[in-house]
Amino acid sequence: MIDADALAREAVAPGTPGLAAVVARFGRAIVAQDGSLDRAALRRLVFEDSAARTALEAIIHPIVQRRRAELSAAAAAAGAQVVVSDIPLLFETGLQGEFDAVIVVDAPEAVRLGRLTADRLIPDAEARAMMAAQADASAKRAAADYVIANDGAIGALDGQVEALWRALVDRASNRSP
Repeated sequence: MIDADALAREAVAPGTPGLAAVVARFGRAIVAQDGSLDRAALRRLVFEDSAARTALEAIIHPIVQRRRAELSAAAAAAGAQVVVSDIPLLFETGLQGEFDAVIVVDAPEAVRLGRLTADRLIPDAEARAMMAAQADASAKRAAADYVIANDGAIGALDGQVEALWRALVDRASNRSP
């Protein structure tokens, strides 16, 4: 699996050109004492100002997309029939057309908000701003090939994911080369 969030963290790791570009745009206030990106400080900046968020995306998204393309090509070269890319901002970046199948994992707004505030300890106002910046959930569901309901415990997803995995492998096996 290719995790776009992990690639975004990699893109701004200490010493990378990505972090240097982010610091050049937003200043040293978004750098933690250890030299890493202070994600909370940057989040506060970009979710209060859509132009700042657009500037950040212009720096990070191309780096992530290049790395994702490299990893996807390597997986295909290694013979993978199915390569899963986990891209939280798939619709916001307009990348949904690049994939054979689009899966949306969705939960009601109240559940998503609770997870951001309780699990990730993001203040309520920031969590709401993050959610408001995302594409409309109903539009994402309508555009998806598959939808997984994520409104319960993590363990409740297992059956849905297993069934979907089998369907994707079958789909890939039946595709003509």
